[in-house]
Amino acid sequence: MTKKNQSNRLTIQHKENNGVVGIFCEEAKVHDLEVSHVSHLVIDKLKSEYPQLTFRYRQSITKQEINSSLKKIDNELGQTLFVPDSKIKPDGGLIEVLDDNGNWRVVLVSEAKHQGKDIENILSGKLVGKNNDQDLMVAGNAIERAHKNISEIANYMLSETYFPYVLFLEGSNFLTQDIIATRPDGRQIKLAHNNGALNRLDRLTAANYGMKINTNLCKNKIIPIKDCSLMLQATSIYTQGDGKHWDKDEMLNIMLDIAKTALKMLGSDLFDQITKK
Repeated sequence: MTKKNQSNRLTIQHKENNGVVGIFCEEAKVHDLEVSHVSHLVIDKLKSEYPQLTFRYRQSITKQEINSSLKKIDNELGQTLFVPDSKIKPDGGLIEVLDDNGNWRVVLVSEAKHQGKDIENILSGKLVGKNNDQDLMVAGNAIERAHKNISEIANYMLSETYFPYVLFLEGSNFLTQDIIATRPDGRQIKLAHNNGALNRLDRLTAANYGMKINTNLCKNKIIPIKDCSLMLQATSIYTQGDGKHWDKDEMLNIMLDIAKTALKMLGSDLFDQITKK
C-alpha cells in the first residue's frame, strides 16, 4: 500500500468516526521514524565527543526492569506485573551511558507526535468532516497515549535527579499562536491557538507541571513542602507552534542539549572513566 493510499484510508476512517477518535495519519508514523533516526545521530555525536564513555541505544525497556528499579527504592514498589513480556517503546528509543559502577544510566528518551493536518488540508482546498463540508477537523485524543510512556520512564528513573525525556510535537493541534491559512479560492481560514476543539497542548502540559514549553527541563526541580521536599520529573516539551514540520538539525541540537545535561547531572558517577582515559 502506498503512503498516499494509506493516508487516504486513515482520513476516511477519521471522518466515519466524526473526527474524534485518535487516528494517527501516515505523517505521524514518518515523524516517529524520523526521531528514531535522529536518536542514532545523537549517539554517534556523543561517542565522538565523549570517547572515554560507553553508550548504547535500545528501542524499548521492559516492565520487569522498571519494577526492579522501583523495588531498589522501596520494597513495596514494583510488585505488580500481569504480562511478563510487557515493555515500553518510545518513538526515539533510549540512549544510555555506562557509569563507573557498571550500571547503565539513561541520558535521553525521545518521543515525537504529529497530530492535525488542518493547514495542509486548507492549502490544498480539501474540506473535511463526515459530510466534507468543514474547514477544520475536531482534534483526536491519540496524543494522550504519550503520557503512559512518560509515566513509566519516570518510574524507572525515580531515583535520579534528572529526567531526560523530550517530546516533539508538530501539526495544527499544537499551535501556540493564531495561524491564517488561505484556500486555493482565496478564502482565508483562521486557526485559533486557543480553540479547545483544535488545540491539544493542554492535554500534555501535565507532563511538565505547566512549566514553559520549548525549554530544557532535564534537571529535576526540587520543591520544598513543609518539612519535606518534592522532586519533579518534568518532560521537555517542544512544539513548532505554527504547524510547521521539525527540521532534523533542530531536533538533533535539542536532543544533544538534553543528553549533555543528563551527563552533567551524572557527573561524579562518570568521573573515573573521564579521568583515567
